[in-house]
Amino acid sequence: MNIFQKSWYNNIMKKTKQKFLEVIGGIFTGFANGFFGGGGGMISVPFMTYALKKEPKKSHATTMLVILPITVFSASTYILKGSIDWSITWQTAVGVLLGGVVGALILKKIPNKILTYVFGLVMIVAGVRMCF
Repeated sequence: MNIFQKSWYNNIMKKTKQKFLEVIGGIFTGFANGFFGGGGGMISVPFMTYALKKEPKKSHATTMLVILPITVFSASTYILKGSIDWSITWQTAVGVLLGGVVGALILKKIPNKILTYVFGLVMIVAGVRMCF
């Protein structure tokens, strides 16, 4: 194998590995979101940041777009099964929309390092609270 072939082969293998990682990350994100009724971002953000080596802000923003169709499909399943409590849905949705806009605006201004620490802290606190 000459140097051109070796370089071409290595490039193909790198792209194949990247695509494989993206699909595996998507499977775990979708499973978490469907199984827990949300929370795919807790898988997706660290996965994109550390396994795919993406900038934290891009990981957070991309996760929001990726979670949308997952949430629609998961919610459809819960709606069809009659598992939705409609009495709290609309009020909560208004809060989520307002919080989402404010969060997106803050995301643009916060440094990546602080974003990573805050996200990690939120995940730790959520994990500890769920244990007790």
